[in-house]
Amino acid sequence: MAGRPFIYNGQGFSLLRDKNRFVLPNAFRPTVRESSGKDLLCLTTHDRWPCLVGFGLSRIEEFEDELKEQQDMAIRAGKDFDADKRASDIYASYEVPFDGSGRFVLPEDLAALAGVTDQLYFRGNGRFFTVWSPESLYEMDDSWKAAQTACKSLAAKDLAKAGRK
Repeated sequence: MAGRPFIYNGQGFSLLRDKNRFVLPNAFRPTVRESSGKDLLCLTTHDRWPCLVGFGLSRIEEFEDELKEQQDMAIRAGKDFDADKRASDIYASYEVPFDGSGRFVLPEDLAALAGVTDQLYFRGNGRFFTVWSPESLYEMDDSWKAAQTACKSLAAKDLAKAGRK
């Protein structure tokens, strides 16, 4: 359906697996696939949080409107806004292919920027989803308690399952 926003709801967790791959959770895979028109995930860094942002290709069409809105908000608030710098940040997303099972390789520089080692926590955020290193998430303040608790629970389940293999 053209023009409708693609919404990411839910959460998931992935351990680093064989061939240096993580798995995009089922909660997000169909939406990314539909938004991109193929098995392609866009990833970039978040502008304020120590995590990554994931979305499908269709979201790129929204960037110019978002830039204009952010600039207007900054002007109304009497703050500086560097539209060129912000555009440089959002248009520099990585296009990361994933297979039918959701397996993908996280680019090394994105992993380094987000402090990712061998675990990822995914959390829906409406028009995008966030991708966290659990350690970075656990360092956030108490307003992140629900996400931190969910991450710990999902991590414990995946680690227990991996231990049984």
